[in-house]
Amino acid sequence: MKVILVKDVDKLGEIGDIVDVADGYGRNYLLPRGYAIAATARNKRQLEHEQRVREQRIAQARKDAEAFAGTLQGIPCHFTRKAGEEGKLFGSVTALDIAEKLKEAGLDIDRRRIQLEQPIKSLGEFSVPVRIRTDVSAKLKVTIAAEE
Repeated sequence: MKVILVKDVDKLGEIGDIVDVADGYGRNYLLPRGYAIAATARNKRQLEHEQRVREQRIAQARKDAEAFAGTLQGIPCHFTRKAGEEGKLFGSVTALDIAEKLKEAGLDIDRRRIQLEQPIKSLGEFSVPVRIRTDVSAKLKVTIAAEE
């Protein structure tokens, strides 16, 4: 019996896979529990249509994320902080500070998406990666100057 998996099934396959199973396993376990549907011509066409729609949606989301990344890279992020003689800050600039600065500029980005390994503790210009999607990221230019 051929079935199309609707949910991931261990040791059998993932969503959308067309698998050949024993008749009893398909009729008595997979179909009643909603793990699979019969692999008819109509169901196969519907599966192909859903996959095309899903791929288009993913491609559009990626395109939007890349456009947002371009916008993000063009936004300057300037901070003025108190600093010592050697250019060390009294305090630091964290991902939360950067997220708040971006919110002031009109971009709402979660602080966890800002990939700052350590808080910035010195004066200068830094390139901070921001993860927009799992496959799209942008480099944000952060400049820290001393208060006068």
